[in-house]
Amino acid sequence: MKTRRLGKTGFEVSEIGLGCWQLGGDFGPVGDETANAILDAALASGITFWDTADVYGSGLSESRIGAHAKGPGVKVATKLGRSGTLFPSKYTKDGVRESLVGSARRLGVERLDLAQLHCVPTDVLRDGAIFGWMDEFKAEGLVAHWGASVETIEEGMICLEQDGCATLQIIFNLFRQDAAEKLLPLAAEKDVGIIVRLPLASGLLSGKFDKNTRFDESDHRSYNRDGAAFSVGETFSGIRFERGVELVAELKGLAPEGVPLSQFALRWILDHPQVSTVIAGVSKPEQIADNVAASERKSLFPALMKQLGEWYEEKVKPEIRGGV
Repeated sequence: MKTRRLGKTGFEVSEIGLGCWQLGGDFGPVGDETANAILDAALASGITFWDTADVYGSGLSESRIGAHAKGPGVKVATKLGRSGTLFPSKYTKDGVRESLVGSARRLGVERLDLAQLHCVPTDVLRDGAIFGWMDEFKAEGLVAHWGASVETIEEGMICLEQDGCATLQIIFNLFRQDAAEKLLPLAAEKDVGIIVRLPLASGLLSGKFDKNTRFDESDHRSYNRDGAAFSVGETFSGIRFERGVELVAELKGLAPEGVPLSQFALRWILDHPQVSTVIAGVSKPEQIADNVAASERKSLFPALMKQLGEWYEEKVKPEIRGGV
């Protein structure tokens, strides 16, 4: 597995990471046996960056990770700020500290490798007090580094103004390309590591769905298609599912011959050098090998990258809901 430097953290992490939202059961039920098999497969494949959050399964994802052997070099990042004790307008220094302490307890560590503000409201970011608290928690040793997971370019730019911000987690994929213009270059300038989430647009870019595909009632791809539970941009990258299926059919015609669409989509992200790691979630351990294979694929030709950018501007961007 190839590694990249995670910004000013100095961590060397696998360029394909593991998103652990599904370990909380938010993509449908996942038993302990399957969860452990996914983590085992990640270790065997050399995936050394695991991303979770305190709200994934109300702490279940963190607890499963905490109970699992990590092996040398594995870095675990978690997120805070979306639990009912804080979101949307109850952010206090003591409340944030309590969230971090709870995560550390579930993960079985004294100090968190990386704690990320989890899509906290834009006005909270603009206020800025929460950034000062995170700096204090780092100084105290509760967290080694802190960063932020954001929903929009604007929010990302606010976070990049903070000297203490070590990482930025963003939605960035073939259906959400805007960060490449200004955000990625600025992050590189400030030595902020870029963590890409939703690289396959909630599975759309796997190319395995059709308009008749149905998801479990407990899966956010079922209950949040139109933003009923949280930002619509977090599900299918804000694209209406049926339209997304149509756009995927067009993408299949652009992918190099013999390259699975999922690997094509991941390779496109990795061809942006400012990206440190791509956290791809899986529901089955055998899916990890497919994600890891993208790391070994050749870079896409510049002409194809340009074509994909033009296709996005013309066909995809007008379809996005939830902001970019």
